[in-house]
Amino acid sequence: MSAAATQSSSLVSLALPKNNVTRLVSQILLALAGSALLALSAKTKVVLGPVDLSLQSLVVLLIGAAYGWRLGVATVLLYLAEGAYGLPVFQGTPEKGIGLAYMVGPTGGYLAGFVVMAAIAGWAADRGLDRNPVKFFGALLTGEVIMMAMGFAWLAVLIGVDKSWQFGVAPFIVPDLIKVALAACLVPAVWQVIARFRGNV
Repeated sequence: MSAAATQSSSLVSLALPKNNVTRLVSQILLALAGSALLALSAKTKVVLGPVDLSLQSLVVLLIGAAYGWRLGVATVLLYLAEGAYGLPVFQGTPEKGIGLAYMVGPTGGYLAGFVVMAAIAGWAADRGLDRNPVKFFGALLTGEVIMMAMGFAWLAVLIGVDKSWQFGVAPFIVPDLIKVALAACLVPAVWQVIARFRGNV
């Protein structure tokens, strides 16, 4: 693989088989694994004041970055499809409802925003921005802001602008900035390890 090709590929693409059928099967398995990881991250939460903080947005960013935008978006869409079908994969399920009824509730905008966030993270990774922590942070922050804006907009329709900011945005600003920074540092670090390993082979 040429240097140019490597610079325009995601982490996962380096390990995918060349055979079309095997590659497709591998991608399906990766999507299933990613959706399971998203469900697990949704259930992993820290109670802080009036809100529950999960690791889900971090996992969305990492899936987009590692999988690339196509497979990353497909994985998030699979996760949402599982939730729409009624599987208890979301943070508030089954306690606060399941299926489409839950998805059009207060978290609906954030869930839709996950698709955009994964797409932006994957788009940046596909173009090699994930090798540079500063550039990658800028891309991930863009995805984070759009996701939060979508969540805020939908929540404002349901409960009003003031409460939406108070409960749906403000408590998440600092934790989500930390998650973005963590993803922006972790992925380039993995690339550095790969580069060193290849240099020693």
